[in-house]
Amino acid sequence: MSQTITITNEDILSQVKLSCKIPEFVEGILTRKVIENATVKAGIKIENEEIQKVADQMRLMNKLISAEDTWVWLQKHGLSLDDFEEIAYTSLISGKLAKHLFADKVEPWFFEHQLNYIGVAMYQVVLDSEDLAIELFYCIKEGEMNFYDVAHKYIQDTELRRQGGYRGIVYRKDLKSEISAAVFSAKPPQVLKPIVTSKGVHLILVEELIQPKLDDKLRTNILFDLFSEWLKQQIEQIEITQIF
Repeated sequence: MSQTITITNEDILSQVKLSCKIPEFVEGILTRKVIENATVKAGIKIENEEIQKVADQMRLMNKLISAEDTWVWLQKHGLSLDDFEEIAYTSLISGKLAKHLFADKVEPWFFEHQLNYIGVAMYQVVLDSEDLAIELFYCIKEGEMNFYDVAHKYIQDTELRRQGGYRGIVYRKDLKSEISAAVFSAKPPQVLKPIVTSKGVHLILVEELIQPKLDDKLRTNILFDLFSEWLKQQIEQIEITQIF
């Protein structure tokens, strides 16, 4: 026999509190309010056509092809059509505000911090044992195994194992200092001696070092890095009054 359970707004708030999620929800609320206030102050105008375009992009991103798909998705997430449009609106004004504040600062930032944006195409296996890592390093160096054999044998994550441990293009700023020092001193293609960090023992194949180029993708990344840092600073200055 099926059972009917009613979930109220109070139940949801209670679950948020019991899950210790209040701080991140508060940060989300503050972020939205800071963006809205700054947008008004900057005099940024939003057209209905722009909101509709962003909403259509969100539907595509969530694979909501039909109206039925959209309604099912909205019900799953407890949203109304107005809520969906508000999400699109917030996304739109975030992008516009970021460009308004930092579009002219991206290029100077890039040239001042170019070294941070040197990239590396790298493969990585993280092991628990330094002795094992050293043994595998010499096996690779002496041609008894190749890096991909090691990756397929010792990586637990299925997708990462299938990719042979490929981590994509990684920037200097995104690597631990002890790893970046070795990686960016390499002469590709080169397997580095095992590096010990708090996460384990890293066996790394440096495939290629990539000199920084301010293309559209990197320009967008820098823009939103600057915007995120600005948001963080704004939120830190806010005095919060919580009533629960």
